[in-house]
Parts: sequence; structure tokens; C-alpha cells
Amino acid sequence: MAEDSPKLIMIPESFQVSSNDIGAQLFLIWELIKTPLIVPLLQLSVYICLAMSLMLLMERLYMGIVIVLVKLFWKKPEKRYNWEPMKDDLESGNSEFPFVLVQIPMFNEREVYKVSIGAASNLSWPADRLVIQVLDDSTDPEVKQMVELECQRWASKGVNIRYQIRESRGGYKAGALKEGLKRSYVKHCEYVVIFDADFQPEPDFLRRAIPFLIHNPDVALVQARWRFVNADECLLTRMQEMSLDYHFTVEQEVGSATHAFFGFNGTAGVWRIAAINEAGGWKDRTTVEDMDLAVRASLRGWKFIYLGDLQAKSELPSTFKAFRFQQHRWSCGPANLFRKMVMEIVRNQKVKFWKKVYVIYSFFFVRKIIAHWVTFMFYCVVLPLTILVPEVYVPIWGAVYIPSIITVLNSVGTPRSIHLLFYWILFENVMSLHRTKATLIGLLEAGRANEWVVTQKIGTTLQKNSDAKKSGLKLFRRPRFTFTDRINTLELGFGVFLFLCGCYDFVHGKNNYFIYLFLQTISFFITGFGYVGTII
Repeated sequence: MAEDSPKLIMIPESFQVSSNDIGAQLFLIWELIKTPLIVPLLQLSVYICLAMSLMLLMERLYMGIVIVLVKLFWKKPEKRYNWEPMKDDLESGNSEFPFVLVQIPMFNEREVYKVSIGAASNLSWPADRLVIQVLDDSTDPEVKQMVELECQRWASKGVNIRYQIRESRGGYKAGALKEGLKRSYVKHCEYVVIFDADFQPEPDFLRRAIPFLIHNPDVALVQARWRFVNADECLLTRMQEMSLDYHFTVEQEVGSATHAFFGFNGTAGVWRIAAINEAGGWKDRTTVEDMDLAVRASLRGWKFIYLGDLQAKSELPSTFKAFRFQQHRWSCGPANLFRKMVMEIVRNQKVKFWKKVYVIYSFFFVRKIIAHWVTFMFYCVVLPLTILVPEVYVPIWGAVYIPSIITVLNSVGTPRSIHLLFYWILFENVMSLHRTKATLIGLLEAGRANEWVVTQKIGTTLQKNSDAKKSGLKLFRRPRFTFTDRINTLELGFGVFLFLCGCYDFVHGKNNYFIYLFLQTISFFITGFGYVGTII
């Protein structure tokens, strides 16, 4: 009978086992393919990840050096550019003030519509030189009625405010902004400032920003910094504040100081309408219509100015679901735009060679693609797999030193949250899973490339809770989600994978990676069970 038993094909005689022992067969197959196939592929992956890590490190060091030079030696924008304060003149009246259009795009903004309309209506600018345009794409009839009544209330106070609706949401935000500029009553406006529905500019916002455009005809955009009214609401908002503060404190400042280029943030920015028109107007071919316009305007020679001390209050997503949708849009859109514009940038003859290098390599490739890929692939996939294949060598400088330096450089934006830095690293690794996925969708222009989900906001709830605490009243609480609504299977799956790799390293490993893996597992489980937005 032993002679009649089937033999395993292509397996040495010394390795043959019973065909019924599936586990043993799989182990033997693994041993056969590991050395000639798995080890070389995994080692190649390590080298690729190390190369991407070095690219990201060089980018961070470059921006770190530039930002230090900017803070120590660069003059402030008011000194680098022509700038004179706006003055009220009793003799000439308001003739020295240009006509300015304020656009406020909205979509079912029940919680925050009063905030943005009220802030825009209180801007310190001559009423006969200001047009406020509320672009309401709401699908909820009750919300549309409330927004329209709010506009009428301010109009009765002498504010030149217009309520605009469209028959369809074609083009989403880009479509609404484009349609708004076509209105006959805005043809005389020279500049347009855009505020999303949760943004609250200070009254002197226009008086500080507009002079840069008036006295510098080659400047197309003045971008203000965002400040967050709910940064202390929970751990999720603190993590977002750390990432965005680095973006504004370093990335925007460096781009403005060196190449007079950065990506428009879609809100809290003042545009020269002539520059918008020359660049081809608003386009809805990606979910980052703001970045699209900025790149096209820059390729036509226009300059941008970032003002770090000009700030507008806004709200951060306070639920993980809302944050994840936002990050999908912010990661997928730039990758998709890069796919569509890279050759246009290469062939452009109006900008200098080094500016094209900066836009293609630094702005798009490293920050929008490499930064997501290396974070996820190296620390969540390749590094854990090397524990199962100890033949693969990972140098300690790549596994420990480089990420440590990058992390320290990223922390300069939010010194007050330095104690949260370690968890921020773990959380960013979790989010890199979704960002990498979104980046691939954008590059391949796959199914969700043009998905647009409006970020959910809670508006004045935070202020109401603050007032309630002082008065001893009952606090507002968000609606409770069921356990199944909270579950995120992708995060849980990776959490299990990292936990198993950690256990294997604890038993058989030599590099003590299990410490990191177990901590990363906890982060994946926290987000997997949907509790990251509830931790204070």
C-alpha cells in the first residue's frame, strides 16, 4: 500500500509527506519557494522602501532648513512685497476700495450656515464694494429654507448678500464656484474670497489680504492659515491639528518663500478673478479643484503669497468616518491630478526649470505619493513580513533612525502636542492604509476616483457644551452608533496581521520589533472598533 500512495511532484524525496497532511505540504512548499523567490522579492521591497524613506527624509530636511532660514533671515511678506494698509478717505469715499466677491459654498450645512454667513457679513469692508454670494447646493428643503431666511435677515440690515441655488450639483464645489462667477452682478468684482461653510474670518481679513493683490499685479492668490475651534475635542482632532499645523507652518511657508507656489487650500484664500479666468477657470475633473486651479495658474506665471499670521477659524472632522472620507478625497485627488497634469507641467515654457522640478518632484511625487506609500508599505507590511523571513536584512538606520528624524521634524508645527507625538506616529501609520489606497485609486483613476462626500460638521455644538459646563446644564451628546456601525474591518484585519507578526517576533525574533508591532496593533484596533473619535 505504501508504494501506491501518491507522491508530491517536484518535491525532494526527503521532504515528501502524506497528501492528507495539508499543513505539512504548505510548510514544505513555503520552504521550497522562500529562498529562490520570497527572500529576493522581500529584500527588493526593503531596498525600495529605504530609497523612498531617504527621499522623504531629504524633503523634510530641505524644508526644515528653509523654514529656519525664513524665520531667521527672510523679511515678512509685508516687507518682501509691496503693501500699504487700506485707509478710509472721507473726501474720496470708498472709491479706493476695489469690488470684492465673497463666495460661501454650502451643502446641507444645518449646523454651521449661520457661522459663515455671519462672519462674512461682519467683514470690515465698504458695503457698496462687497458682494456676498451664498452658493447653496443643499438637497434638504428645510435646510435650504433656513439658509435663505438667514440671507434675507442680513440683507435687511443693509448687507449686499445673494442667495444662489442650482438645478443640479454638477461639478460639486467647483461647479458651484464656477456658476457663481457667471452672475451678472459680480462682473465688476476684481477679487473673490472663498470661505467654506464652517469658516469664520476676522473682520479685518480683507483689509489685510487685499493690499497684496492691489500693489502686486503678478500675485494671483493670498492664502490665510486655518485655526481650529475644536482641536481639543478628542484625540482624533488633536492628531489632525498636528498634521495640518505642519502643513501650514512648514510646507505652505516654504512654498511661498522659495517659489511663490503652494496648493490652494480651497478656502480662506483671496483670488484675483483675472488669474482664475486666465488659468481656465474652475474645473471638476478631480476632487481637488482648488489644487487644480493653483497648479494651472502657477504654470501661467502667477505668484502666490501665504500669510501665516492671517488666520480664519474652522472646524476639524470629529468622527472617524467623516475624517476617513476627507482623507480619501485629499489623497486621491492630488494623485489623480498628478496623472493628468504631469506632462503639461513638463512641457510648460513659462516657468523656470527648478520650479517645475519643485512642483513635480517635491509638491506632488514626494508629498502626495511617496509619503503615503512608504509609511504604509514599509512600517505596516514589509517590516512585519521581514520578521517571518529573517533572512531579509533591514538596516537599523532605515527602521529606526530615519523615521525618528522625520517624526521630530514633523513635530515642529504643534509644540503643545509634543507629548502625543508617539501616538501620532501610530495613528498616521493607520491612516496611511487609507491614503495609500486612495492614492492608487487616483493614479489608476479607478472607481472611487471622483467620489465626493461632504465632511460632516457639528458647528455651534462645541460652544453650547462649553456654555452648558459653565452653567451646570446637561451637555449635548452625539447620537450613539451601534457596535456594527463602528466596525472597520480593514483596520481590524491589519491589526490581527500585525499582532501575529508581533507574537512571532516575541518568540523567535532578535530585533525586538514586537514592542512596536503590539503598540501599532492597539492603534489599528482602536480605529477598527471606531473609538478614535471618542478618546479625549
